Amino acid sequence: MVTSAINKIFRGRPAPQLIILTGWLLAVFYVMNPLVNDYKFSTLHKIQKAGQISVITRNSAHCYYTYRDEPMGFEYELAKEFAKYLGVKLIVEITEDWEEMITALENGTAAVIAAGMTITPKRQQQAAFSDGYMDIQQHIISKRNRAKITKLEDLAGKTIHVRPATSYHDRLEELQKQGIDFTIELHHDLPTEELIQHVDRGDIEFTVADSNVALLSRRNYPGAIMAGAISDLQQLGWAVHPEARRLRAKINSFFKIIKKNGKYNEIYNKYYGDIANFDYVDLSIFHRRIKTRLSRYSPFIKAAAKKHGFDWRLISAQIYQESHLNPWAKSPAGAKGLMQLLSSTADSLGVKDIYNPVENINAGVQHLKNLYDLFESVARKDRLLISLAAYNIGQGHIQDARRLAVKMNLDPDSWESLAKTLPLLSFRKYYKNSKYGYCRGTEPLLYIKQIMVYYDILKRRGIEHAEVQAKME
Repeated sequence: MVTSAINKIFRGRPAPQLIILTGWLLAVFYVMNPLVNDYKFSTLHKIQKAGQISVITRNSAHCYYTYRDEPMGFEYELAKEFAKYLGVKLIVEITEDWEEMITALENGTAAVIAAGMTITPKRQQQAAFSDGYMDIQQHIISKRNRAKITKLEDLAGKTIHVRPATSYHDRLEELQKQGIDFTIELHHDLPTEELIQHVDRGDIEFTVADSNVALLSRRNYPGAIMAGAISDLQQLGWAVHPEARRLRAKINSFFKIIKKNGKYNEIYNKYYGDIANFDYVDLSIFHRRIKTRLSRYSPFIKAAAKKHGFDWRLISAQIYQESHLNPWAKSPAGAKGLMQLLSSTADSLGVKDIYNPVENINAGVQHLKNLYDLFESVARKDRLLISLAAYNIGQGHIQDARRLAVKMNLDPDSWESLAKTLPLLSFRKYYKNSKYGYCRGTEPLLYIKQIMVYYDILKRRGIEHAEVQAKME
């Protein structure tokens, strides 16, 4: 089409001149046309043709990690949904360095950076960012009971430890240019989570973290607190090559869709839903007791959990919630021992000494497995949560909640549904027609939420232990 138009205009011109001019015009066309130029880079066409998308992220609690050989992480789950949205396979690449991420985009080894990256003017000079999908704010992290940073001038005279080439480093340099006199100590090989751990241990006094990272870390490092904000609200975004226009547009459409259909909130709540529930005293005691008490019982917990197919860390979290790892614990209702067995349950399972830790653990895990087997029609994750709820308040109330869910056109096999119907069973309007009557229906919700907090901490400690072992090998 371009050539025929040129022929009409330059009819009668010598052929060599026409060929040269045609070639020049075509070159300009291919350079200036955004759709053609977009094709050059690893964008939508290449991704769909290859049937896979390579996403680069970081190995962290926020982005991507593995637990029991299963990939997890907020950014990973978003990327998995995006690959599903495109109908392609997800390939995950890991790096911690921003410049390496940019190089991967430029040489085509990765199509998207999905690594919890703050959208900054400096980064926008190197990559094109999607619309923001999460609001965050940079905070100074200090050890509890140390001086808080109530205004930026309070940073004067302090030493702040961060990784180089991060948004934290950029922001601190901006503050120095504004005349605030403090020292920046750079750590090339320490991710933010490890710097927070060093603050918690008292090895360093200050670091900087985005609010989402800081909140996610405080369960594991309760001694490290958000001491004061040093930036305005910012946004996280995914990055692509500046010429990957159609891919960027597709990412923006994807985020709009998952925020509208609830998938984004589902993933967000999985990783951040409970981070506001923070009890410093409780978590400090928990960290102390898993060091001083858990080791006494972990061999028996591991054996019982393995026998019945449970993660021993989950059982440990449940035991802590039940008794705080106190083998002599006794509730006002008469539940006894590490797993707070009622005498009737203990008798039915052949327990001779309810305060014997080994017998109590074995019977408690057996009881949980019996409940788990009752809900064989339920998907695995929901089945576990429903079984834990049944352990807490009895399977009869769970069945009442499931029947109520059916009446309310909710899925009786979904824990999300039962989390709505169980609290209703404390109101006469609902429990008067139930088989098992009144139920303190909010208790199992709090019970499970707390277990999952402890479980998350124990999982994270296991990952950190594995990483340390790998470095030593």
